[in-house]
Amino acid sequence: MSKYVYLTCTPEALVASMLPPEGFGMYLSTGTKKRNKAQTIFFEVDLPQIEKLIDVESMNRRCVAKEDGSPKSSVYLSVYRVLEMIPLSALKNLYLTTDHGCVLELKKAVYDKSREKAGALHLYQELAPVTPHVASDLPPSAFLKRLTDGSQPITLPKLFFVELKLGELATNPLYGSAEHLPYPNIGHLRDCLEILRGEYEKHMKTVQRIFSGELLYRTIDTGFYVGAKDEIVHYPYPSMKDLEDMNYEFFRAI
Repeated sequence: MSKYVYLTCTPEALVASMLPPEGFGMYLSTGTKKRNKAQTIFFEVDLPQIEKLIDVESMNRRCVAKEDGSPKSSVYLSVYRVLEMIPLSALKNLYLTTDHGCVLELKKAVYDKSREKAGALHLYQELAPVTPHVASDLPPSAFLKRLTDGSQPITLPKLFFVELKLGELATNPLYGSAEHLPYPNIGHLRDCLEILRGEYEKHMKTVQRIFSGELLYRTIDTGFYVGAKDEIVHYPYPSMKDLEDMNYEFFRAI
């Protein structure tokens, strides 16, 4: 049987498995006996690119088929500073799962900075290695660079985050409609966005310090981003219409 390596993001860990991505996602979400329910987000990792970073001998010894011939579901390789050590080039496609085990594959893409909108506000959920919910007037590439280039007192070696929908609040924080934004405490979100509009030296405002661990997939806007400094990889998220056409089971589950 083939061996796969995955970088799970909630929580952050490097895991070997004999399950392909769809099977691994279902296993993480529902468990072996379908008694578990948990949303998961993970990357497939290119094993040849990280062989020098892990104990391959230990992985091969532990990640073997069970006595009944069924595949080994998971073998933990690392649980500390995992995203930091994995090269961006080794990250393959990204997978999202619902708490019922429906899996969506997002293709890795080169990010086109020229398509970033000027003057709009943004809402980001950081996912690894830290998890605050942040409003910003910076587009994704500038947001990533500011947090990872060492120019700020607090800096990160690498960051994985997702951009969420703001709708009319992106240009009109106080009076724009929030009808289709299912965020708790919309009033506080409006205040954070308005502060960014008025304080030109302030580019980020924490909306919520603690991440619940559950991402509302219907609120995802442009997609997921991972990188450091000027290196950025994008995993575009489809529109609801495109999602319905490409993965109806996942669409219905969210």
